[in-house]
Amino acid sequence: MSYCSAIEYMSEEKKAIHKTYHDQYYGFPIHDDNELFCRLVLEINQAGLSWETILKKEAGFRKAYSNFNIKKV
Repeated sequence: MSYCSAIEYMSEEKKAIHKTYHDQYYGFPIHDDNELFCRLVLEINQAGLSWETILKKEAGFRKAYSNFNIKKV
């Protein structure tokens, strides 16, 4: 079951993009500095774009930011 009920109203195509984020990240506390850095980078880059666009590009962000490893960046 998804943490966020919004996922239930999405098309199957959109569910494939959003489900992992909604099930494992959205609304859950962050205890790791690298994960917090990840979320901040994604949120900052989301400005003016849909969250779906950011989720589609997350792998590229991970590569560009050394898997969001603060010490490497």
